[in-house]
Amino acid sequence: MIKIRAGYRISYDCPQPTPMILTLSVHPSRRGDLITPDHVRIDPHVPATEYTDRYGNICHVIRAPAGRITLSTDFRVRDSGETDAVAPEATQAPLETLPVDTLVYLLGSRYCETDRLSSFAWSTFGKIPRGWTLVQAIVDFVHDHVTFGYPHADVSRTAHDTFVERKGVCRDFAHLAVTLCRCMNVPARYCTGYLGDIGVPPDPCPMDFSAWFEAYIGDRWYTFDARHNTPRIGRILIARGRDATDVAITTSFGPHTLAEFEVVTDEVKETEPALS
Repeated sequence: MIKIRAGYRISYDCPQPTPMILTLSVHPSRRGDLITPDHVRIDPHVPATEYTDRYGNICHVIRAPAGRITLSTDFRVRDSGETDAVAPEATQAPLETLPVDTLVYLLGSRYCETDRLSSFAWSTFGKIPRGWTLVQAIVDFVHDHVTFGYPHADVSRTAHDTFVERKGVCRDFAHLAVTLCRCMNVPARYCTGYLGDIGVPPDPCPMDFSAWFEAYIGDRWYTFDARHNTPRIGRILIARGRDATDVAITTSFGPHTLAEFEVVTDEVKETEPALS
C-alpha cells in the first residue's frame, strides 16, 4: 500500500462571464481511497452545482466571471501500489452476449472514427486470437506506430488523423487504440486521470493529466496504456467516456484563454507531513 499526493492548479482568463462544466474530481470508484478530501476550490468563489453524468463521472457546472478564475485541489489518496492487472488468459465474448451497458463502447464517436479504420483493423488484426492477445497486439501496434511529443498536441486530432500523421500525445494514443479495439468488436472506453512517475524513471517534462483506456474482455474491464505499453503503478481515475469529448477537464461555453496549468502526482514518503 502506498500514499499519493495529487492535485492541480488551473487558471483561465475569460473576457466575459462564461459557463463551464468541470470534470476534475476523482472518480467515485476511488472516493473510498481518499485520505484527505478532493474539493474543487474556485477563486474567486462562485456557486458550483455538482452532478453525476451519464458515464458515472462527477462534474460541476459554474459560471466563471469576467477576468481570471483559478481552479485547484490538493489531496492524498491510498493506492494498492500494484501495477495494472495482466490477464493473458482473458477471452473475448461474442458481441451478442456482451453486457448491454458495454455496447455503447463499440460505436464510433467524435474522436474515434471506426468507419474509417475498420478495413485496416480487420486486415491487420483479423487473424489474431480474440481476447487479451488481440488487445495487446493493438496496443503494441499503436505504441510502435505513433511518436509521442508534447509539441504534437492538437485538440482537434482524431484517431484517423493520428493513424495518418503518426504523432501525438497520450490522448491520441488512447483514441487510436480505442478505435481499433471497437473495430474488432472489443468494447473500449477512454479514461483520464492522474499518473505519476511511480516505479519508473522520472520524466523531466512538467506533470500533466494522463489518458489511457479500458477494454472489456473476459468478464470485466482491463486497463491498457498504448503510450507507455507497460503496466504502471498509481493510476488515479478521474473520468471515463466514449472519448475525450466526454471527459474534458473543462468544457467552456464561451471564449477563454488558459493562463496557468500545473498538475502534481507524487508518492508520499512516510516522513512527509500530512497535507493541511
